[in-house]
Amino acid sequence: MISMAVHRNLLRLRGFCMTPTERLLVYPYMANGSVASCLRERPENAPPLDWPTRRRIALGSARGLSYLHDHCDPKIIHRDVKAANILLDEEFEAVVGDFGLAKLMDYKDTHVTTAVRGTIGHIAPEYLSTGKSSEKTDVFGYGIMLLELITGQRAFDLARLANDDDVMLLDWVKGLLKEKKLEMLVDPDLQNNYVEPEVESLIQVALLCTQGSPGERPKMSEVVRMLEGDGLAERWEEWQKVEVVRQDMEMAPHRNPEWIVDSTDNLRADELSGPR
Repeated sequence: MISMAVHRNLLRLRGFCMTPTERLLVYPYMANGSVASCLRERPENAPPLDWPTRRRIALGSARGLSYLHDHCDPKIIHRDVKAANILLDEEFEAVVGDFGLAKLMDYKDTHVTTAVRGTIGHIAPEYLSTGKSSEKTDVFGYGIMLLELITGQRAFDLARLANDDDVMLLDWVKGLLKEKKLEMLVDPDLQNNYVEPEVESLIQVALLCTQGSPGERPKMSEVVRMLEGDGLAERWEEWQKVEVVRQDMEMAPHRNPEWIVDSTDNLRADELSGPR
C-alpha cells in the first residue's frame, strides 16, 4: 500500500530483490542524506543548511505527511516523524522516508491501538500513555522535528537544556518566544542569517502542533496552509486565549487524585522502540 503513495515529498519504493538469504528494498538515492545528518553530522567543509532551505524543508515534509493522511485510502500514519527520517534529494527537497513503523488507518476510525514504538522525545503523550496513535501523533512528531530544524539540536538535547531551567521543553520554548529571545533557540550555525518573523512563525507552528490534546492540534493540511501564509495569525491568537485559561487553571489550588495511575509505568523499555 505504501509503495502506491506517489508524491514528490515521499520516498517511493522502486523495486525489491530477493535471494535465498536476503530481501532488499530498492529506493532512490538521497544525495544529501537526512535533515539530521545535515544538521549534526556534516563534514567541517560543508556549509550548514541555510534558513530558506530549512523553511523549504518544513513545507515539503508537511506536504508529504498531509498526502499520507488525506490522499491515501486507507490513510497512512507514519509514527516516527523526526529529522533523521526526513531525507534530502540533490536539490535539498524534503522527502519523508522510513516507513518501518507506519500503520494503515481506515477513514472511519479515529485511531489505531498498538504497542508503543518510536523515538523518545518525538512520541505524542496520548500515544505513550494509551498506545492509541492517529494522524495527530504524526503532527506532534512533526512539531518536534520543526524545533530540531530551527535549533539544529536533537529533541533529547533540547529537553536537557530546558531541564536545566527547571521547565518542560515546550514551556521553555513558549517562554523564549514570549520574551523574544530567539537567539537562544536558533541554530548558531546560521550565524544570525535568518528572518526573525519567519522564525517566530515556524516556532508558533511547532507549538500548535505539540499541544497536549490531540484534538487541539492542527491537521497536516492546515499546517501546510499556515506555512504558506494562510491562517496562522488567527490560529495563534486563538491558541493564546486558550493558553491563558489553561495557565489560570493550573495555578488554581486542586487536589491530586491518588487513584490516577500513569499507564507508562507499565511499559517495558523495549516497547518504546522495538525491532521493525
